[in-house]
Amino acid sequence: MTELDWLHEAAGDDGQPLGVVVGGSLSTGLEVRLRSPRAVEEAKVGTFVTVQGAGHRYFCIITDLSLQSADSRFAAAAADADPAIAGVLSGTSAYAIAKVTPMLMTDIGGEAPKPARSLPGHFAPARRASNDDVQAVFGSEDAGHIHVGSPLDMEDTRVCLDLKELVKRSNGVFGKSGSGKSYLTRILLAGILQRGVATNLVFDMHSEYGWQSRGERGYAAKGLKQLFPAQVAVFTLDEQSSRQRGVSTDFVARIGFDEIEADDIAILASTLRITDLGVQACHRLEQRLGDGWIRRFLDMGADELNTVADQLRENTSTLDALRRRLGQLERLDFLVDSADGASANGAGSESASGRGTVRRVLEHLQSGRHVVLEFGRHGDNLTAYLLVANLLTRRIHAEYRQRTERALATNGQGPPPLVITIEEAHRFLSPGIASQTIFGTIAREMRKYGVTLLVVDQRPSGIDEEVLSQIGTRITCQLDNERDVDAVLTGAHGARELRGVLSRLESQQQALFFGHALPMPVVVRTRDYDEAFYREMALPGHGAPEQRRRDKRDLFG
Repeated sequence: MTELDWLHEAAGDDGQPLGVVVGGSLSTGLEVRLRSPRAVEEAKVGTFVTVQGAGHRYFCIITDLSLQSADSRFAAAAADADPAIAGVLSGTSAYAIAKVTPMLMTDIGGEAPKPARSLPGHFAPARRASNDDVQAVFGSEDAGHIHVGSPLDMEDTRVCLDLKELVKRSNGVFGKSGSGKSYLTRILLAGILQRGVATNLVFDMHSEYGWQSRGERGYAAKGLKQLFPAQVAVFTLDEQSSRQRGVSTDFVARIGFDEIEADDIAILASTLRITDLGVQACHRLEQRLGDGWIRRFLDMGADELNTVADQLRENTSTLDALRRRLGQLERLDFLVDSADGASANGAGSESASGRGTVRRVLEHLQSGRHVVLEFGRHGDNLTAYLLVANLLTRRIHAEYRQRTERALATNGQGPPPLVITIEEAHRFLSPGIASQTIFGTIAREMRKYGVTLLVVDQRPSGIDEEVLSQIGTRITCQLDNERDVDAVLTGAHGARELRGVLSRLESQQQALFFGHALPMPVVVRTRDYDEAFYREMALPGHGAPEQRRRDKRDLFG
């Protein structure tokens, strides 16, 4: 038996043969000559492929396809070629090449896959990955892994994501509107919750993650509260919206004007059209007036405003313009004068006004209960979303930091890991303000204090490059803007090859997964978010017994 025969035998029959290696390099990828016209048409960019070398098996993805010929004169001669002649030349003088990028390798003995640092030799057979190959790389479902979808053209094969690794860093779900990123986010959040690897705090801009949402075709998708009623608390800033949607919330959230600090106003500068001078004036006003500075400032008459301007050595017109801008906050009905003031209880909900909102959220998170904060009609108001998300996150992060530092000092246990989900993330993490916001700080810290981000966005090009480089795992649906494609690949290994893969994703239910929580990049047809998923989330073996009993009543009762 020749070495070439041995290689083909070693490839096995468990994956469809594609062709053989005829060239390439480690930096640009392997060139695989496809074996037949059918293989040419069935090979797709993003397909998971294995190449069997003499001593190692290489796990790869197809990153490009091309048609080539053995003679440069072929193109001119082929124009008038007889079909019979074309059939003879096809696969010999005319052939197809797949560019295949090695990502991982393992030896014949079956060691754990490791980054590919060598190449197979000429004529090494390439084939589509088998079910066993996918499982060898991505593992199988267990207490730390969740099924997120299937590789291209492998509907019965499961790609699993390592949730324990996922929550160790901040992560991103990107894609244009309608590409399915919200459903993917729900799958991740439900998996994190069910496996118990972290606690979720979701700033639910469009009320999609709490109780339920409706897709473009009217399909009702269950939220976290329906799937895990005993483990999820829903806070709302808009009690009326919750009632109209028939949603039972746990708390009606209120924020006091006396809780708003100058740092909370800085992130609102662009939406409220506050100048840099105005932001600086906010810090001086806070120092001068103390707690409740913003309410006192808004209530000032002309004479008092002039007096304060003189004391702060500020231009009166600057303060007057700032007051008009800050006056827009008075339109937000969830803001109350005092953090300690009372608000009316909602039907079936407990009042959580003022500092009570922050306290209640912290109590739930520290006890391991997950929180979804719905914005209702305020979700269309960017000022409201930026203000509340930034204000609550700053205080929650400060508490987690204190608890972590106390635990380090006393050799005690720190707080449970926390994942904060934010939508329209570029609003918090744009180059101009990322260094000033708590979200930029969290992204750069990784999980230093037990807090990470899950950013959901359709415009990754609007996120600061330094922040993007710290995103551990990126799940990217279709993007139709070249700047967004370039941005989401910032700092990624093999970005040039992955760009071609990303640009050819289908408009829905396909995503490129790559980063810290996966051994190698993979294009996935994402799993359906349907009754089968709901049943799997309620399977025994995950979560508390009481939670499982409630889940089953909710799903099947």
